[in-house]
Order: sequence, then structure tokens, then C-alpha cells
Amino acid sequence: MPPNVQRYPTLSHWGAYTAVVRDGRLVACEPFPHDPDPSPMIHTMPEMVHSPLRVARPAVREGWLRRRGTGTGRGSDRYVEVGWDVALKLVHEELARVRARHGAEAIFGGSYGWASAGRFHNAMSQTRRFLYAGGGCTDQVGNYSWGAAQFLLPHVIGTWQPLTGKVTDWNSVAAHTRLILAFGGMPLRNAQVIAGGAGAHTARDGLRRTVAAGARIVVISPSRGDMPADIAAEWIPIRPNTDAALMIGMAHVLLEDGRHDAAFLSRYCHGFERYAAYLRGAEDGQPKTAEWAAAICGVPADTIRRLARDAAACRSLVNCTWSLQRAHHGEQPYWACIALAAMLGQIGLPGGGFSFGLGSINSAGNPRIDAAVPEFHEGRNPAGRSIPVARIADMLLHPGATYPFNGKEYRYPDVRLVYWAGGNPFHHHQDLNRLHAAWQRPETIVVHETWWTPTARRADIVLPTTTTLEREDIGASSRDRYVFAMHRALPPQGQSRDDYEIYRELAALGGYEAAYTEGRDARQWLAHMYAGMRARWAQDPALPPAPDFEAFWRQGYLALPAPDRDFVLFEDFRRDPLAHRLHTPSGRIELYSERIAGFGYEDCPGHPAWLPPAEWLGADAARHSPLHLISSQPARRLHSQLDPARLAGARKIHGREPVRIHPDDAAARGIGDGEPVRIHNARGACLAGAVLDAGVMRGVLVMSTGAWFDADDATLERHGNPNVLTPDIGTSRLAQGSSALSTLVDIEPWTGALPSLRAYEVPVAPDA
Repeated sequence: MPPNVQRYPTLSHWGAYTAVVRDGRLVACEPFPHDPDPSPMIHTMPEMVHSPLRVARPAVREGWLRRRGTGTGRGSDRYVEVGWDVALKLVHEELARVRARHGAEAIFGGSYGWASAGRFHNAMSQTRRFLYAGGGCTDQVGNYSWGAAQFLLPHVIGTWQPLTGKVTDWNSVAAHTRLILAFGGMPLRNAQVIAGGAGAHTARDGLRRTVAAGARIVVISPSRGDMPADIAAEWIPIRPNTDAALMIGMAHVLLEDGRHDAAFLSRYCHGFERYAAYLRGAEDGQPKTAEWAAAICGVPADTIRRLARDAAACRSLVNCTWSLQRAHHGEQPYWACIALAAMLGQIGLPGGGFSFGLGSINSAGNPRIDAAVPEFHEGRNPAGRSIPVARIADMLLHPGATYPFNGKEYRYPDVRLVYWAGGNPFHHHQDLNRLHAAWQRPETIVVHETWWTPTARRADIVLPTTTTLEREDIGASSRDRYVFAMHRALPPQGQSRDDYEIYRELAALGGYEAAYTEGRDARQWLAHMYAGMRARWAQDPALPPAPDFEAFWRQGYLALPAPDRDFVLFEDFRRDPLAHRLHTPSGRIELYSERIAGFGYEDCPGHPAWLPPAEWLGADAARHSPLHLISSQPARRLHSQLDPARLAGARKIHGREPVRIHPDDAAARGIGDGEPVRIHNARGACLAGAVLDAGVMRGVLVMSTGAWFDADDATLERHGNPNVLTPDIGTSRLAQGSSALSTLVDIEPWTGALPSLRAYEVPVAPDA
């Protein structure tokens, strides 16, 4: 190895790799040798670490400097670079002012994961710990990924844990499953990533082994592309947002045929009689027959009957992607999925029952023994306030208003200061024009950011932060069998600092440094966290002894042994439902929930139901906006991360995000392949590049999220960010999750000159 070349092991959400550094620059990333299916996103890191889009120095918005306490100009102002002492003094003064005048709940601690795979330098954890130590804040609960299911499932099965990957594993599926009903498909583009980092990408291998063993896979999705092209599968196109109706129609077939497992339903479930009455039409006079379901979802009645009977005739697994519940009434397909699996009677059997997220994230189905990972404790929030994560704009626009959530009534706080570190709300949130308007209301917005993202460009004070390659950390996921030492490969670029160091200095200014740091620097925290994990491993005779911290650091990673048996979801419960009763009121699977029924929510009744979304192809609104837009996860970036990289840019058309459209829909509008188009509805409009695809059903558009938001006003988003079109409404009063996938639009050719893109401009004043 040349003397000027060094290699450093590290980890990202899209995989482990070795960073190759030459003469102080990152020049290559070598995938972890034990990863059977490494993500190409690893190779984007050199250009992103050394990108001209890096926030080089602390910066303050010109308009805020002239007049503190006003949001006028956010998103269009330039920034003045200042020294760290000045920037930290401004932030400290604002935190102290708002706390003193308006209370801790007037500070919103905004952070939304995915900023780092490291367990210590996790922006959300660090932000919470800092704000909690200083007196508290308004926090956020839930998430955009599976927020509706997170608050439904505890009522139905007693836990939301199956959402995070602890489902029947691929070994059991490959050995036993003979039919997979893949609602939403299994889009392995999503399985490139895992929160906490991936040492091994296992989803593709698991799917291939399942097919090789003779399993039949049925993809039920508006897009054939939601299953890898090299996987033999039957595609059944379905109208978006109607999966619950199809499942309910299948349940009716099982009931009328007498193919439902009455013994399982009696012993392991609660409330089947109420659900059966709904299926037969006792509530509304409408039996939920295959013909009824076909009229809603567009799947022929004979196909619905065939699917139900085929599922009852063999070991079958009903899998739902996370995307199904990111829709208006998104709770219903998950509850209907559980009810369908319960009627089939295979829950708790190897390869049978239901599953969530196979194909949605790398961790789902990944075989792993239970073992602790390093933990960093955030502490307790003295303010005791939080909002559902997808209700940010409502909070900012309607301070003091009440809202229902999971059986209770809450009040939105009057937020004066937003402190955001990690994540990009101008990617994750819906109706971005509405969010932009709401974003003008706080008096001050502070953002920690590595690049000049859309969120950084709408802050008042921007503090530059390091990438994972510029600091030390420990990476691990509770669903991956590796623990990684993340070595620092580069010095901090520009004047960037770690979040921990920024918060330490601010805590010192506020007089609570000791409470925040507990007297430890970053390296001492890593050793402390590792020691806690090592001690917990030592208490489990099934785990190998972990080396001491220094030996682990030199070695670079630890590998857990493969599990000695397959994991089957609810296997213990099926074996003994009394000894392993669920954490539901009945101790069983609740097909009817008296608790939910008692909430009195018309948009989430006490059993699974078909509830028409506000926007779907059967709604009156479809007369004016006749296409259903599916805003999918991207294949070449993680959310909006890595969007400026060449990998993501290579698939863009005229610099815009591609939108897939059926050739007949394109021909009816005079749209040619590769041509620029304008997608629009009453909420906004964006540009995109058309891709003609017969694998998308008619009446549907498919467009990935993550293009950096690029708009000066509500007239036109230039880059192809579909969240200018998606509705900012809760899934229901129960969960208040994101309804991004309930979106109607229309599309037309763009005939004028294409406007210049500004998403990647650096907004620092030239004389700064």
C-alpha cells in the first residue's frame, strides 16, 4: 500500500464499507467483503464528502440579521457567514429568550432520523438529549415510514415491533411458504437500506431462495416494477389505496366457502363474530362479496375468489409493504391483512401468517439472534409535550388548536423556535407549499446541516456538521448481525463540527454542560456504550464473548453467529396463547377492538373496513384530477440524501425526476417518452421527465420522492419533488399518520423553455 493511502472501516445506512483516503481526500469506497449484495450508493460518498454544496462555515440569514423574529425571506434570502463564537452566542440567546418568555414547549425539537448509522452521533438522539437537559421542548412521536401502523397495531396484536423487521424470517419463508401474496410488491430498491446500517444485504437472496424452493409469488400492486424483474411472479394490477377492499373481499370468499379456520379464530382471536357480520353486510346491507370488491379495486371477481381459495389450500404468507399504510385510512389494509391471515389460520406456523415490510427495508426477515446493541440514552423530556410527526404544519399554522390522536384530545403548542438537526422536512412532509407557508411563522429556525439542503436554505442560523467519515462512532442495528467500529477517515471539512461538540458548547453557555455530557468526550461515550453492550452479551450464554473496546476498535467489527433456529412470528403465542398472551385487552388478536370502537372515530371503526380515501380513482375528485400519483421510495438515494450525486442524477431527464406513465395515458395527452411534463393539482405543480412504462397500470403515475425541493413560490416546483402534490392530512384520528399515497393529479406536456434549476446553488452572499 502506498504510504499516502489509508483505509478506514465504517458504516452507512446503505451498507458497510472501507473508506480509501489518498493525500487527505476520500477517493474510493470498498464494500464490506461479507456483504452478498452491496448497494451502489456506497460509491457516491467521495463526491458527497467533498461536494461544493457542503456548508463550509456557520451562516445566518440576512433578513433575520436585519430583523430578528421574522420568517419573511426564508427560502429566498442569502446568508452571511460568521464565526463559531458569534453563531453559538446567537443560538444560545434565542434558546434562552424563548424559554424565558414562552416556556419550553415553544421550542420544537425537530429531527427525523437517517442522518447517521452511528449509535452515538445520531442527530435525533443528540438533539433530544441537549434540549431535554436544557429544560425540555415539544418533541415528535411516530414516523413517516409506518406511523399509521405504529399506533394501530398495539390495539390489534399488542405491539408494533413486527414493523421494524422482527417478522417470520427468510429461512422459514424459503423452507415452508408456498404462496406469497405481496400486497404492494417487494421492491428491493427499498431493501438497500436499514436504520443503523447494514453489514449484509439479505433480502434479494431470501427472495431468490424462496422462489427456487418452489414458492409462487403474486404481486398485487399498481406497478409491475414493485417486484425485481429477475423474480418470476404473477402481477395483479390494483387501483391504488384499495388493498383493504380486496382483502375484505377475499375474507368474504373464505367465510362463504367455509374455508376459514374456525378453531383458530375461536382460540386465538377476539371479535370475529363482529367482523363476520360486517363481511355479510349486517351493518350496511352490503355483503362484501368478490363482486363488491372487484368494483372498488379493479381486480376481477374470479381472480379474487381464486386468490382466497389458493391461499387456503397451501402454506401462505400475506405480506404488506410499509407504503400501504401511508395513505388516507392507511390503518385499514394492515388490519384487514391480519384478519385475512387469521381466517386462513396459519399465524404462528413456519412460513405462514402475515408479515410487514418484506422488501420495504433490508432488516425485514433478516435472520438474527437477539442480542443487545450499543445504546445512547436521550433522557427524559421535562416539558412532556409531543405531536405526531406528520402534523408539523398543522402545529405551526394553528397554535392552540385541539386535535384527536389515539383516543385522546391534545393541543398544539405555540412554537416560536424550531431546532432541527438531521432529516429534511422539505422531503418527508406532504403539501410542501403549505409547509413552506407554515415555516414562515416561527420567530427563529436553527438547523444543523452538512449540505445546503432545502431545509438549510430555509433556516435562520445554519451550523455546519460533519459527515460520518469525519468522526468516530459505533454502528449497529438490532436486525443486522454485525457491530461496526466506524473510524474517522477525514478531518472535519471546512469549519464543520460534530453535533455533540456543538451541543456541548451550547450546554456550557447555558450552564448545563455536565448534565449533557456526564463528563465524557465523544470517544469516552463510545467506550461507555460498548461496555454496556458487552456486559449484556456476557449475561447470555448463547452469545460469544465480546472483546474489550480497544480490541474491538482494532478488529473493526463483530459478527454474531447465525441463529440455530428460524424465527416465526407469534410461534410462542400459537403454542400456548395463555402463557404468551398478547398485550391486548383480550390477550388475543383483536379482529374487533372495543377500545378503538370506544374512541368513536368514524374514520377508524372497531374492525377492519373499506373506507374510501379522500382521493382515489373512485372519488368525485377524479373527474378533475384523473390520475393517481404514487410517490415511491427512490432506488439511487436514501430519501433525499445523495440526490446531488451522479448516481441519482444519471436517471433524471432534463435534470428532472422521471415519472412513469402507461403509454395509453401518455398518448391521450400527447406525451412522448423522455419529454418534459408538468404534473399538477389544486395544491401545486412540478416538472418531471416522462418514462413510458406498460408495467404501470392505466390511470396511475409513479414518481420517486427525494429530488431536492426547488421552488420560489407556490406556482411551480422545478426539480420533480412530488410532495408539492401530496395531501397534508392525517390517515385517521387514531394515528394521524402520513397520507402521501392518496394523491390525485393530472399531467400535461411542458411546451415552454425549461426553467433553470436552483436546488444546488449555494446561497451564501458573495461578500461574506
